[in-house]
Amino acid sequence: MRSGREYGGVRAAEGSIGARLKDRVTAADPGLLRLAAGSRTAGAIALTLVLLTVLGAPVPHLVAGAIASMVATFAIREQQRTGQAVTLALGLPVALASLSLGALLNTRVVAGDVFFVVLIFCAVYGRRFGDRGTALGLIGFQVYFLSLFVGASPATLPGLCVVVAVAFASSAVVRFAVVWETPAGILQRLREAFRVRLAQLVSAQLELLDAGRDEVDKVLEDLRERTARLHETAMMIQGRLEEGTLDDGVARLVQRRIAGAEVAAERLGLLLLTARSSERAHTLTLHLPGAPAPSGGGPAVRDEATGALHRDLGALRLLVLRPVEESGGTAVSHVRNRLLGYRDGENLPDAPPAVQDVFRGIGEAARAVMGLRVALDGPQDESDDTPATARSREELDAENAAIEGAELEEDGEEGPTGLRRPTTRAAVQVAVGSALAIAGGEFLSSQRWYWAVLTCWIVFINTSSTGEILVKGYRRLLGTVLGVVAGIVLAGLVGHHTWTAMALVLLFVFAMFYTAPLSYTLMSFFVTAALGLLYTLLHTYSLSVLVLRIEETALGAACGVIAAALVLPVHTGRRTDELLVTVLDRLGDVAGAAVDQLSGAPPVDLLDRARDLDQALGDLRAATQPLTHPITPLRSRRSTAEYVVALLETCAYHARSLAATAELLPSHPSIAADPRLRRACGRITHNIAVIAAQVRDGRADGELETGPSIAALLEPDGPGSPRVDRVTGRVLRHLQRLDEAVLGLARPLHAPVATRTP
Repeated sequence: MRSGREYGGVRAAEGSIGARLKDRVTAADPGLLRLAAGSRTAGAIALTLVLLTVLGAPVPHLVAGAIASMVATFAIREQQRTGQAVTLALGLPVALASLSLGALLNTRVVAGDVFFVVLIFCAVYGRRFGDRGTALGLIGFQVYFLSLFVGASPATLPGLCVVVAVAFASSAVVRFAVVWETPAGILQRLREAFRVRLAQLVSAQLELLDAGRDEVDKVLEDLRERTARLHETAMMIQGRLEEGTLDDGVARLVQRRIAGAEVAAERLGLLLLTARSSERAHTLTLHLPGAPAPSGGGPAVRDEATGALHRDLGALRLLVLRPVEESGGTAVSHVRNRLLGYRDGENLPDAPPAVQDVFRGIGEAARAVMGLRVALDGPQDESDDTPATARSREELDAENAAIEGAELEEDGEEGPTGLRRPTTRAAVQVAVGSALAIAGGEFLSSQRWYWAVLTCWIVFINTSSTGEILVKGYRRLLGTVLGVVAGIVLAGLVGHHTWTAMALVLLFVFAMFYTAPLSYTLMSFFVTAALGLLYTLLHTYSLSVLVLRIEETALGAACGVIAAALVLPVHTGRRTDELLVTVLDRLGDVAGAAVDQLSGAPPVDLLDRARDLDQALGDLRAATQPLTHPITPLRSRRSTAEYVVALLETCAYHARSLAATAELLPSHPSIAADPRLRRACGRITHNIAVIAAQVRDGRADGELETGPSIAALLEPDGPGSPRVDRVTGRVLRHLQRLDEAVLGLARPLHAPVATRTP
């Protein structure tokens, strides 16, 4: 029974309405990165407009200042404030040079067009020099576009140079004094987002426990989404650990605790699925969209066990949500101690084995939460610890010492050179596409041809294949059409009320940057609606102008696709195959290294390898978007792509789990080298290599091996034979699922399979 002393503060722990709203915002925007980007850009524009108004600038200069401050703000991508300042300082002379050339070449059509194409090539090629090269190239291109947009000329050049200087200064003030961020501050907010998303995942697991027969599929879809969002936040944290922490040991410790909490939470969800089913849940259930829940209808547990699970899942959520300054006290300590006690078999309630596994999973999740708090917030109060809690703390301390003493290996990979280099190939492609867009755009309009060039440029940003460019061009065109409709309505409502229009432009700019990572279509909608208002302010608004923007956008997207398809093409199939091979190679590396370490080999950098695997899988997932997009006509290919990515996500989960388990060895009794374990993993890594060879060149080097179930190793060899311990049993279960998932890749990837007896 739940005691008032123990749970009287549950509602208080979840906080007031304001606290819950803050948690929702934190979870929806991890690190508040989108909020900061939108606020910083809108703030820079607002400050620019105020300063220019004080200086008595005309409306065209206000428009130019708004665009320049937006460019100066969003172009800077570096994480360190010093680097941002240097890039912004270098960006001003680049912007002034670009503006001057634009004004001087505005009346020289041929020379101006040739220079524009060369500038576009250099801007894209600059991406090879990292964030600073990307930013300076973006500033050069966008400011040249600005000169075309406002019709810059030698006569207006001095005033426009002042406008650009004011815009850059305003951007610097807002970035470094108003909406300022530090890597450590961003990392702290990302940690908070991880905490909130972890609590949301536990809430989804509670809903799964309570869901009726008709509600399971909907709840399972929510569980998938929240699991994916937790993983997304974990990847964001790992990507910022190096800049956000001063000590490499602290960074490795946080990385280990984040990975451990993620794995524990995902494992708990699978155990819950199994507990309420008549069969063991397959991990594909959590990764394949639309995959049905395991059969079994309602929860396959007794009422008493269901009530206890509900209580303890709520208690786990309480531990996650409780602020660290409120984590003391008898009630919270009692909750923590009981949950950690489930790690010992004698403390498990009387329930079916599948339900007992859930209680063990809750205990492991509670341990992961405690380890995360120690890593992030320092030592906690130990006065009310039970022996089980004290043992967990000792394990965590031993792990911490091992992690702090570990040494990381740096291994660099050489990328392709020459025209095979992605930045060089993209620069050539976008230059050719832009030349086509200039030629075609001139036929549509001799004044507004640059819209086609802008679209051609944009569809190449952050794309790597023809299919990705096609999808991005389609989304931009759709957003532009919808934005034109909004622009027509707003222009009629606003008329020539300058400050009303500017206020709406600020709102749309904020919305553009806030929605950019979520939907490219929405971003295009907001930027087009804002441009409609700017045209109104410049007294150049008309329905024909907005319709022309649609035509130029469609032309620019078409030119980009043509250039990508004909000039040094990277077809979607080739791109996805390359990334698939990378994922398979890293999967085999992580699984093999983890099992070697679990078998007694010297420790290696497992978590960084697991992170590289996750990054490669994220790249593959993005590259398959053209194949899985709802508008694709190839339905069977779409299903195959979704199935393969889901299987690889399942493999990555088990590889992460193996890596996280192997990282525990310094603080746990070493698992003796077991030839059966090595042989089982050897079969898996062999099969991964065969599939990779099949994908790489269409010829598999051998056949996939099958054999006795790895799960059979969980059983003793005979009477009197020792059973495997719990940690080894977990390793074998992960290897079994990994083996099944790898074999599942054989059919869609056409890899040969041969059954062999051991």
